[in-house]
Amino acid sequence: MGAVGGQAAGDGVTDAPGGSGEQDAAAGELHDPSFSRRAILRGVAGTVIALFGPTAVGKTAVALALAERLRERGERPAAVSADALQVYAGLGRLTGAATRAERARLEHRLVGFLPVDARFSVGEYAELAHAEIDGLLGAGRRPLVVGGTGLYLRAALADLDLRPPPAAGIREALERELAAGGPAALHARLALRDPVAAARIDPADHRRVVRALELLASGETPPPVEDSQLWTARTRHPTLLIALTMERDALNRRIDARVDAILAAGAVDEVRRAHGAGASETARQALGFDELLAGDVGALKRRTRLLAKRQLTWLRKLAGAEAIDVTGLAPAEVSDGVMGLLDRRERTEPAPGQLGLG
Repeated sequence: MGAVGGQAAGDGVTDAPGGSGEQDAAAGELHDPSFSRRAILRGVAGTVIALFGPTAVGKTAVALALAERLRERGERPAAVSADALQVYAGLGRLTGAATRAERARLEHRLVGFLPVDARFSVGEYAELAHAEIDGLLGAGRRPLVVGGTGLYLRAALADLDLRPPPAAGIREALERELAAGGPAALHARLALRDPVAAARIDPADHRRVVRALELLASGETPPPVEDSQLWTARTRHPTLLIALTMERDALNRRIDARVDAILAAGAVDEVRRAHGAGASETARQALGFDELLAGDVGALKRRTRLLAKRQLTWLRKLAGAEAIDVTGLAPAEVSDGVMGLLDRRERTEPAPGQLGLG
């Protein structure tokens, strides 16, 4: 991965809900798509820009500044969210979705369109994201794919062989068993049925344990980690992938400040309303949902730091990403760096589907 003063973030691929930037287990094989239609779209609007980074690093602020720079040279950018939980209406404060004022400055797609009682999968997201990105390119506009959920980022940018969601009732039954007996009991069952899968999944990682058992119940075997498509450099369109990083202590301070800000903005009431409205199991995966229902702000801050650590791990594994350490930089300064990389990228005219940035 290249670097502009920084460093750079995994699990496997499955058509299962993504949660709080965390990924479920299981991967498949990358399609070998025809690029004919995409080549036409590339000729219309050029490179997709993807901004990925840990929570609280300032992705939205950078996207807004970048949009201003793009408009200065006559472009019409639009953001496409790559966040597993910002799809839900009524959870905008909790998930850090762009505010109304921010959306007035830059159009955001795939934000706040789903009721909180609906379930949602990465496969459904991928279909919507591909349509949005293709539509923007076809209209001569610049897509800015922005998010912190690694699986959703890859689903937006690449053709992933996503597995179908489980048959009705399988996950619910496993969740009941999880609540009754804990993750260790489910992990022991997984070890009996698929020792290889069990060996690579932490017994405490209940989401991955449940998903692996779902796959087995559907007649599929969780694929090996090395078969994961998440680290491929192939994308549906030429893509400049920007990994935003920040010095750890500075990021932790921003995380604490962000939690304090969402509390002041009414996130607790937001969560309570969603809970009362019958929030789905998917929506309840939003970082802080359970913690704020329980009134445990300290736990939310600790969990957010752990999430940021996992997201940074993702960044280090992303093929072809350009890392920018944003510590101490204003969003406009970061956008200047992105524009320089973009100009260099579009001058080099890379081969179809490659993330290499020269």
